[in-house]
Amino acid sequence: MRRWLGAVVAVGLLGACEPLDEPGGGGTTGDVLFDRGFAFVRSDRNIYVVDDDGDPNSPERLTTAGNAYTPSISRDGTSIVFVQRVGSTSSLQTVPTTGGPVATLLSTNDAACGTCTNFRGPTFSPDGRTIVFAFDRGSGSISSLARIAVNGSGFTELTPGATINHGSPSFFPNGTTVVAPAGSNTFQYNQLAFVPVGGGSPSYTSSLGNEVLAIANRAVVSPDGRQVALDARLSSGSTRIFVGNVTSVGLSGSLRRLTDYTASTVQESFPSWTGSTTLGFLFNDSGGDPSIYRAPVSSTASSVTLAVPAANEPFYGPI
Repeated sequence: MRRWLGAVVAVGLLGACEPLDEPGGGGTTGDVLFDRGFAFVRSDRNIYVVDDDGDPNSPERLTTAGNAYTPSISRDGTSIVFVQRVGSTSSLQTVPTTGGPVATLLSTNDAACGTCTNFRGPTFSPDGRTIVFAFDRGSGSISSLARIAVNGSGFTELTPGATINHGSPSFFPNGTTVVAPAGSNTFQYNQLAFVPVGGGSPSYTSSLGNEVLAIANRAVVSPDGRQVALDARLSSGSTRIFVGNVTSVGLSGSLRRLTDYTASTVQESFPSWTGSTTLGFLFNDSGGDPSIYRAPVSSTASSVTLAVPAANEPFYGPI
């Protein structure tokens, strides 16, 4: 298998990092050259970016307060939305991709959303006007999806009265529907939910094939809206990226593996489309530091190339 290693500077981290009990926001004030590339977190739980034309060994740090999770880049490439967690409090925050002040859009138990808590997987709409995310109504409650405007106003629950849990959403290109993992609990996302953003009943796909036990973190729609990629938990205990054809109401055909790795020690997660036929994702083997890799999407499993060393929870944009 092909691997581009280059002059990689090893940075010790990551795995399941505990959040730092450090309040507040705080971004950088310098000018960051960012046009297109990856946003991610490192062991200090701050947001970083690296442009495709930049040095992957020297990413730019955009926040300083730590406690950041699951960044997502807007379709115009100017803003990143992410979750900050401090103790039992979570908030949705944004920071410019060029560096600058952090803005808080919504926090746990804000009046706008009542008992909402545990925000997860925020993502921008294609037109950049709204953000959709997963949240809990209270400790131990069913997780739901909601949308807010990019200024934090207009909280609207998309799956009210849900009897099934929903995970991190991803928009179809037309902006009218999101797809999200769904299941009996956050450790058993064994379905895909197709949820209208403007209101209406979701559709659910319960058959993910014989290999896939559950979706580990996210399912993401390709830029052309024809494919979905997800990180699947297998019976071996490993997690692999799968790709399948999709419509706005369900899967079309069978899921197929992205890479040609066979070792049970390999862990692949957090897929993000870097084009209509390529994916970036988190890769870890034998307990080493996870890094971001790329692989082409085709009818057969592919080899991979290293994109960014020592990174976690990647998201690519804009596309």
